Amino acid sequence: MLANQKGGVGKTTTAVNLATALASTERVLLIDLDPQGNASTGLGVPRAGRGDGSYALLTGQRELAEVVRPTAVPNLHLLAADADLAGAEIELVSEDRREHRLADALAAGEGEVLSRFDRVLVDCPPSLGLLTLNALVAAHAVLVPLQAEFFALEGVSQISRTLDRVRRSLNPGLELEGIVLTMVDRRNNLSELVSADVRAFFKDRVFDTTIPRNVRVSEAPSHGQPVILYDVRSAGAQAYIRLAAELLKRERARRPKTPKARKDAP
Repeated sequence: MLANQKGGVGKTTTAVNLATALASTERVLLIDLDPQGNASTGLGVPRAGRGDGSYALLTGQRELAEVVRPTAVPNLHLLAADADLAGAEIELVSEDRREHRLADALAAGEGEVLSRFDRVLVDCPPSLGLLTLNALVAAHAVLVPLQAEFFALEGVSQISRTLDRVRRSLNPGLELEGIVLTMVDRRNNLSELVSADVRAFFKDRVFDTTIPRNVRVSEAPSHGQPVILYDVRSAGAQAYIRLAAELLKRERARRPKTPKARKDAP
C-alpha cells in the first residue's frame, strides 16, 4: 500500500505509475481507497462511469470479483473508488471488525480473484481515518512517498508512529517497504537538504530512485493516462520505471536463498 498522512506528496501519482511500471512484468491489482478517486481518474475511469467499487466492497454489497475491472494498461486491473466512498468512514464506525473490512473482503476473494494477481497495491487517503486503517490492516508493507520539502518530514514521522501502533494492536506483520522521494528539484538546495536528512535518518529504507518534478507527470492525469503511457520518454516516466525495477530488486534480495544441492564426492 502507499500512504502518507500529508497530502500533496505524489502518493496517488506514484500508485498509478508504479502499478503501471510493475504491470510490465507482473499481474497487478490497484485498489483506490481514496474518496477523491484520483487513481481511478488517472487510469481513465471517470467518476460518472465507475459504478460499484471499493465502497461496495467494504460495506459487503459486492464481492471482489464483481468490482474488479481491467484498465487500458495490460496486466493492470483496478478496484475503483465509487461515489459513496466518502461516507464509508461514518458508516463503518458502528460495524463489527470495522478495521478489518478490506482484509476480510480480500481474504474472501483470495482463491477466485487474488490468485490472478502477483501484487496488490492500495492508494490511501491522505489522513489516518478508518479507510487508511483498513489498508494498514490488510497490507503486508507500506511504501511512503515523501515530497522533498521541509514540512513533508512531519508526515513521515506521523506515519512511522502510526505503523508502530498498528503493529502492536492490529497487524504485527506490517513492514515499512521504504520511502520514495518525490517532486525532487535538483536546482533547489532545499530538496537536496531534505533528501540528505531523510537518508541520514532512514538509511537504506530510502529508495535510491527519486521522482523529479516533471511537467509530463502533471499533465498525464488530465488525459486519463499514467505518464508511462502518456510520454514514456519523459524524465518522470523513466523515474517510475527505475523505481519499479529497484523495488523488485530489493524484494529479490530479501528472499531467502535456496541452498545449492551438494554433489556427492566420487
